[in-house]
Amino acid sequence: MRGISGKTRRMHKVTLPVGERVPAFGLGTWHVGDDAAKRSEELATLRLGIDSGATLIDTAEMYGEGKAEELIGEAIAGRRDEVFLVSKVYPHNATRRGTAAACERSLRRLKTDRIDLYLLHWRGSVPLEESLDALASLREAGKIRHYGVSNLDRGDMDEAWSVPAGRGIETDQLLYNLARRGIEWDLLPWMRERRIPVMAYSPLEQAGLARHRKLADFARRNGMTPAQAALAWLLAHDDVIVLFTDGISEAMNVDQDLFGEARLSRIIEEHGHLEAGELRERILREIEAFVGTADQHDDMTMILLKYERASAAQMAV
Repeated sequence: MRGISGKTRRMHKVTLPVGERVPAFGLGTWHVGDDAAKRSEELATLRLGIDSGATLIDTAEMYGEGKAEELIGEAIAGRRDEVFLVSKVYPHNATRRGTAAACERSLRRLKTDRIDLYLLHWRGSVPLEESLDALASLREAGKIRHYGVSNLDRGDMDEAWSVPAGRGIETDQLLYNLARRGIEWDLLPWMRERRIPVMAYSPLEQAGLARHRKLADFARRNGMTPAQAALAWLLAHDDVIVLFTDGISEAMNVDQDLFGEARLSRIIEEHGHLEAGELRERILREIEAFVGTADQHDDMTMILLKYERASAAQMAV
């Protein structure tokens, strides 16, 4: 990826518990493949994202019932080694045998011999220990390189951590953005104690944050768009992987410069007196000035009340 100086820029990375560093910004593919008329546009958007440094691509067997995986397989043809692939297994498939079969189907659709990170999409009726054992077996077989979970809460993670395979969890993929910060109460501190990064989906709250008036004021003062500011707030955390899951075909309509950290890099370049760390701290401090942080309160009721009141007042247009 090249910045305005013409120098090749590296994507900011997040470290998994196993020690591997992965891109901090990736593309989600929810709804990708649903509309055949958008296939060419979606392929072009995926390829643009990869070209721009967003080489982490997230998908699931659920997305388009496999069509998203098929499209990704086409988009990464000839450049598989450039991409970090994430996919997910349906909870009802997450038995020992079912997980292996689902993984094989995903591998065929993605046209690859391995998935870099394979997640349990959410918790279902299959015992959690069995699902985690199945994921660990796939890793041992070389079908996947790492595994993790998605949409598991603190209680679920406590249970997972109590079984041997649970200690191999590399991430929990969660809804997390400026408007959805419930995980800061108990789950996020728990994960940070164990150095497990969050994989944050819906970073723009279905494009709602791109229309947030107060966020727009902050963004204008700092030469950003609201969408860029919302993404910058997440990217400022060293243990958050951001998935642009608000619809990649809509990405270019929301903002023409969302991929990678291109805009963040430009801001750093345009404000040469600011180090990246200082800029990130300023982003966190100034954006949080009007949304607050969960650790400002000890009482859960107060946090929930503040969230509900702030959401009603600040998200109004």
